[in-house]
Amino acid sequence: MYKKIPFTVLVAMIGIAACNNPKKATDSTAIDSAEINKANFDTTVKPQNDFYHYVNGNWLKNNPIPPSEVSWGSFNEVHDRNQNELHQILDSAAADKNAKPGSDEQKIGDYFASGMDSVKLNKDGMSPLKSEFAMIDNIKNTKDLISVIAHEQMNGVDVMFSFGVGQDPKHSDQMITQFYQGGLGLPDRDYYLSPAFEGMRAEYSSYLANMFGLMGDKADVAKKEAATVIKIETELAKASMTRVEMRNVEAQYNKKTLKELITFTPNIDWNAYLSAVNINNADNVIVAQLNFYSELNNMFKSVPINDWKTYLRFDLLNSEAAYLSDSIEAVHFNFYGSVLYGVKVMQSRWKRVLASTDRALGDALGKLYVEKYFTANAKKRVNEMIDNLIATYKERINSRDWMTDSTKKKAIAKLNVLMRKVGYPDKWKDYSSLDINRDSYVENHMRADVYAFKYDINKLGKPVDRTEWDMTPPTINAYYDPSMNEIVFPAGIMQPPFFDPNRDDAMNYGAMGAIIGHEITHGFDDQGSQYDPQGNLHNWWTKEDSLKFKAKTNILVKQFSSYIPIDTTHMSGELTLGENIADLGGLTISYHALQRALKEHPEGDVDGFTPNQRFFISWAQGWRNNIRPQALKQQIKTNPHSPSKFRVNGPLSNMTEFYKAFNVVQGDSLYRPKTDRAEIW
Repeated sequence: MYKKIPFTVLVAMIGIAACNNPKKATDSTAIDSAEINKANFDTTVKPQNDFYHYVNGNWLKNNPIPPSEVSWGSFNEVHDRNQNELHQILDSAAADKNAKPGSDEQKIGDYFASGMDSVKLNKDGMSPLKSEFAMIDNIKNTKDLISVIAHEQMNGVDVMFSFGVGQDPKHSDQMITQFYQGGLGLPDRDYYLSPAFEGMRAEYSSYLANMFGLMGDKADVAKKEAATVIKIETELAKASMTRVEMRNVEAQYNKKTLKELITFTPNIDWNAYLSAVNINNADNVIVAQLNFYSELNNMFKSVPINDWKTYLRFDLLNSEAAYLSDSIEAVHFNFYGSVLYGVKVMQSRWKRVLASTDRALGDALGKLYVEKYFTANAKKRVNEMIDNLIATYKERINSRDWMTDSTKKKAIAKLNVLMRKVGYPDKWKDYSSLDINRDSYVENHMRADVYAFKYDINKLGKPVDRTEWDMTPPTINAYYDPSMNEIVFPAGIMQPPFFDPNRDDAMNYGAMGAIIGHEITHGFDDQGSQYDPQGNLHNWWTKEDSLKFKAKTNILVKQFSSYIPIDTTHMSGELTLGENIADLGGLTISYHALQRALKEHPEGDVDGFTPNQRFFISWAQGWRNNIRPQALKQQIKTNPHSPSKFRVNGPLSNMTEFYKAFNVVQGDSLYRPKTDRAEIW
């Protein structure tokens, strides 16, 4: 099902597929907080040439990636500590025989226990999916096909296309049904179409055949079935927008009446689909990628029903493999963990099940987490930082010589109504309608997906709930939602090395302050700036200001497109533009917010570094990260966030403030001529 993806602060490399949630890199869980650990520095590197490795070089050498991880860095260290705390909560809930039936404690305890019972999982094998496979086998025509697709999507199976209910981008006070492209088993359309991924396609074909083999098909039949799935997915890929094209939010606002959608795609019985997902009031819909649905319409007529059934069988097992027996999960992990990301071994079962519990019952688990581990003082200090950063942002907007007064006023008006969410929701989700027991892990998982699907579908025709969160409280991340015009900071990220209420401002503003600034800046990056204060997709810029903004952001596109993180693979400055604007803007705003804070509470040198130097060091150490080559290549291709080294060095090479702090001069590697520096916010 489609779910609106907010603009986030970090690279989504903490977990993947069947190997979520990181493991300790060392025996120690200590994370640098108030002090700078000089042992982590590589002083053979000049800070003026490579600040990332100057601050983190020895840490990178001494902290190899654990065999079960995609990458290892600051976010993983914090995530690992959170995992241990959440593990205690779940172990206690699972062991509680007196939990009230239907309570949150009973549900998270039973969900976790069902996933930990590997003996039962191995005994059951694929049997819990028997009725699902039977439903697929009984498809006789395209009307049956679309109804089964609806059923599987409700169960959380990522099949054929993506669908959901979300805010209308141009009427943010209204909810509307939305259709998006989807249905691919590989990470991106280019994995099917580019010669560079020919080897990966061969690996995927072998994986598909192995999965059909698990379903009992003979080798020659499984090989043909694998080819069928790849053929279908390749046609879907050809019709899909590229990642860069999908950054054009206006191009994806294709609003139609339901009658127009039916006329546009006459081979697809949308009435049957909507009836199957219990929607009877979808007068209007948004079809984000028109070419995709035009091709899907053709495929409904050209692809034989038996081929669709083959495709659906694979998608069902592929989506549920991580919740079945060890042997099935191992085949799934071998491709999605080892082949795609280079991960050596699967994580401990408790970590995998914990991650699943968080996804299924995030508010129930999060409520217990914040009660035990989140302090009111942390929330108070972060809110004070947000106040300072917003005030600083207003000053910076008014000082922009490239903006006209009318646009400045509208930008400040947007800041004035920016909503903030810190720590945890004011209103927790009600899981009373969700049945969880210890009988079947995969059935618990599917019931949780049905609950989540219905939760979103039930929003149609109702007022927008502006109290809702898109992340759970223990999450080490943050986001900006343009339709809500809100910044959100879960409790999980408000801890060292990003934030510590007991350490100096220089360190807090260099990490947490820059993260806050990053999320605020997403409201003024190349995408977020297209939304007005109420969250509507509406141009509030003068033509003159838009052109000047575009010229400044083009400097970042050119800069980041020149970077080569691995082999001969260039980054895409277009794909990463929004995050690069947010990094530069967030760091700049936070630096100037620190100056405001230092006027009230001056700080001296610590460990031989000035407050301004500590600010930049804090930023750099927050992004220290080792990553596997396979994962790095995929990140470059699919992820809007730049690799860690360039998230540090890239913005700093544009900041005069950094030049002054570390005496960067012409001839240094990080030096950029003034005409080549991007100064936006």
